[in-house]
Amino acid sequence: MTAAGADLTIELSTAELREVTAYAVACAEPVLAIFERVRPGDDRPRAAVDAARAFAEGAARTKLIRDTAWAANRAAQETRDAGQAAASDAARAAVGAASAAYLHPLAKATQVLHILGPAAYAARAFEIDAGDDPRVGADYIAKAHDLAGPVVVSVLSRYPNAPGGRGRMGELLRMLDVSARGKPPPATRTAVPPPP
Repeated sequence: MTAAGADLTIELSTAELREVTAYAVACAEPVLAIFERVRPGDDRPRAAVDAARAFAEGAARTKLIRDTAWAANRAAQETRDAGQAAASDAARAAVGAASAAYLHPLAKATQVLHILGPAAYAARAFEIDAGDDPRVGADYIAKAHDLAGPVVVSVLSRYPNAPGGRGRMGELLRMLDVSARGKPPPATRTAVPPPP
């Protein structure tokens, strides 16, 4: 720490940043179908995921990633305002995938959103799309846990635990955070009561 209250800087290589971004893309991409079903022809979230993928595969980190992330964010806001919650969270997963390329090497809990946010938003989108079934979200978090390779877990372990708040998406985020860090797993799908 350089001064009282300053944030600690952590080590983060470009290779690790690419690995985290690849993970975010893998978590966000499956949920794009929900957005595209609701908004056919609107490719803003897919463009954000594609730009993130290009970076993960070795392309330069360019303004295109930020531009597509902002466009996907507008798509998320538009679908939210139209009452299309699952599509909105699907678009937010895409925003998160692009944002993963800009994970900052500052030991702040909010940075965990760049690592695990795409998975949590995707889980929430799938959950809402399935009639707000919490088992669906928990199942997707389990899949996202399995996708997190050793590099992603190593990077995650350098940051503080996921922040509180953010409603159900935040709960899903924290479930994945606990699980990925190797702590005792959170409540699984068997512990969630079936819907009435």
